[in-house]
Amino acid sequence: MATSGAGEGGSSLNGIVSEIEQKQFTDLPAELLEYILCFPVLKHVDICNVSCSCKRLHDVCHGRGKVWGHQYKLRWPRLQKHYRQNECCDWLKEYRTRHTVGLQIRRTVVSISQRFFTEVVLGDSFAEIESLGAPEHFCEDELLSILNSDRRKSLTLKYYAKKILYFLRQKNILRSLKMFLEQPAEQQLALEGALLVDQYCNPLADVSLDGISSQLEEITDKIKKMLRIKNPSHPSLRVTQGDCFAVDDFDLQRQVVVTLNAVLYEQLQYKGNECDYYNPLNSYIHQVLLRRTGIPISLSVLYMTLARKLGVQLEPVNFPNHFLLRWCQQQRGSGDIYDFAYIDAFGKGKQLTAKECEYLIGHQVTADYYNAISTTEVLLRMVGNLLNIGKRGISSLREGNEKSYQLLRDSLDLYLTINPDNVQYLLLQARLYFHLGIWPEKVLDILQHIQALDPSQHGAVGYLVQHTLEHIQHKKQPVEPEVKRRSAPEHLELQYSVGLIMKHKRSGYNCAIYGWDPKCTMSQEWITTMRVHQLSSGANQPFYNVLVQDGTCRYAAQENLEPHSAPLEIAHPEVGRYFSEFHDSHYVANEELQTRYPEDMAETLGTVRDLYHRLMPSSVQQESPNGPEGPSQENQDSQENQGSQENQGSQENQGSQENQDTMPT
Repeated sequence: MATSGAGEGGSSLNGIVSEIEQKQFTDLPAELLEYILCFPVLKHVDICNVSCSCKRLHDVCHGRGKVWGHQYKLRWPRLQKHYRQNECCDWLKEYRTRHTVGLQIRRTVVSISQRFFTEVVLGDSFAEIESLGAPEHFCEDELLSILNSDRRKSLTLKYYAKKILYFLRQKNILRSLKMFLEQPAEQQLALEGALLVDQYCNPLADVSLDGISSQLEEITDKIKKMLRIKNPSHPSLRVTQGDCFAVDDFDLQRQVVVTLNAVLYEQLQYKGNECDYYNPLNSYIHQVLLRRTGIPISLSVLYMTLARKLGVQLEPVNFPNHFLLRWCQQQRGSGDIYDFAYIDAFGKGKQLTAKECEYLIGHQVTADYYNAISTTEVLLRMVGNLLNIGKRGISSLREGNEKSYQLLRDSLDLYLTINPDNVQYLLLQARLYFHLGIWPEKVLDILQHIQALDPSQHGAVGYLVQHTLEHIQHKKQPVEPEVKRRSAPEHLELQYSVGLIMKHKRSGYNCAIYGWDPKCTMSQEWITTMRVHQLSSGANQPFYNVLVQDGTCRYAAQENLEPHSAPLEIAHPEVGRYFSEFHDSHYVANEELQTRYPEDMAETLGTVRDLYHRLMPSSVQQESPNGPEGPSQENQDSQENQGSQENQGSQENQGSQENQDTMPT
């Protein structure tokens, strides 16, 4: 019986095993198959192969299913914010579109780098990205992917990707600013306008209204906490985020202002930046919150916003040289300037009388300067400050600093968006574009607009029209790039080559060589100004174009340069324009630069080998056969520019630009 039972049980078990063995992978439930196919080790190529193997797996991997949704989210996680949670869409179609856009973007960026190498700044070439007709968030995501790749490689690709991303984001921010300006004046909040200015000048920074509002709420909570100790029943304590109300009682308003001052200036240590007044960071709201310092207008916007959240209405005052806020001490609607206290947010919230305001700037003003102004006027004042800082930077010795040119361009864009018919700044914008050799067609449009607004400008307009037309004609006749071979007889005195990391013997700055001339090619005026004749070989020696750690481009004599003892990366915004990679101890010239200096890279490799690699211990050589790992990038304090030169020898600035050093207030 036992034997018989065992036989029956064995037969049953064998049947189950046989049945299991007959089941295939595709017989598993669809949910389990989806789970398996969503394993992170599987890539999109694997999913394509699986879906082609049979109808069952093809159905499991359908476009709207979990498998392709997982692949999409795994490869492009930044894009998830553009979809609602559990949103059902054709993920396979989205994947294909995003993949195709990525290939198109990379081809376009490479094409731009080849065609616009000699341009000082890119112009309408960015329109090529828009002409792709691709979803904007796909374009931006691919550009960010390029920028976030290996830090030392693909420098040229990153350089142009960054410029394109800069352009695309600025275009969107400008659109938002126009929509903001179309709102009724009473709905325009100074903070939102100031934030748009901040975003436009810093389009690559992570700056959002939500982020700024969150920081301001934290400060507001601190003020409420202190206010609760002084007056537990204060009406401002009952206000929740987003509520709009006003405290009418003057004593209750005073309690808010006193507490605001205590928290902002004593507890949080906010202060006016007297030591570095002309730094543009002082005008950007996100930097004011980060560094807890600013200039009168930026601190006033912050102060006014916090007061408003607590029920105290303050008004901006466009006081000359020092922006102020006014606080009504009498019945609302009073027009008497003596019925207001004037708050100096730059001076730790000090309250001034009308007469004391005049003492602040050292001269008398008319009653009009005490009037409240609109948000639009606040933005014009803020942008005007940035504009003057940009002009100040260009007119100083740091002429090779592209940051000043970019700041001037950005602030002009903003100013003319707010006030499009300002002839003075339209003319300045036309001169700037002409000086940089960019957007000649747009220059003609600007000049035509100026002529329509103010015919008396025909002299300046005519001059610029003539030379702009010549520039357009010149661009239609492309010139072959000059090729410099170091083997030529006139180049035998050259000691250094493109890509080497150098140190200036006198000024001490670190730099990278991106070009050279056998003799100094600058004007006699420049040679005299820079005291080149005091050098032992004067102007009759090789001179090198160098990218300096402080962001400037300079022209240095050979006798003033020496190879750096410990080569390091140069944190210069134009590095990617000339070099494709930083390779341990030197930069590798990109294709465009190698075309102009075809024999330099071999010379650079030989110099690097002689200077650095032969001095390495054998153990280090085994670990790194290409040379020692360069030290990490250092953020050095910039020294004063000793004779900086814009690398492309740009034209002399045409016309009289307004160079007065107007103080940003």
